[in-house]
Parts: sequence; C-alpha cells; structure tokens
Amino acid sequence: GPEKLSSYESGIEPMGDAWLQFRIRYYMFALVFVVFDVETVFLYPWAMSFDVLGVSVFIEAFIFVLILIVGLVYA
Repeated sequence: GPEKLSSYESGIEPMGDAWLQFRIRYYMFALVFVVFDVETVFLYPWAMSFDVLGVSVFIEAFIFVLILIVGLVYA
C-alpha cells in the first residue's frame, strides 16, 4: 500500500516531499570548495619540504596555484 512507498525518517512521520531541488549555485560553491581542499592536500607536503626541493619545484607549485586561481576567476 501507500505506507511502503513513503520515506522513513527515524520513526517520525514524513512531512512534505523527500526530494528538494537545489540551485546550481550551491553545487558551484561545493565544487570550488573541493578543488581548493584538494589543493591544500597537494601543497602541504610541498610546504613541509620546501627547503630540500629547490627553486624548480617552487616554480611548478606557483604554476599550479596560478592555474587554480585562473579557474576560480573564470567560475
């Protein structure tokens, strides 16, 4: 019957529709957050060993950050 088709919300009677439509802007904020979170994961080990790696790795990391900033400005 209709009880099998209703959603289960921790024993509380469901109110309204279970599916909510979000605006695309929220997804863009989430994607930008994930990209810069991953950037932090990539740059942290580099920052910890900066004195050992040298100038060439600094230039590569700078290009990496520059590409991310260009993407942020574009978004």
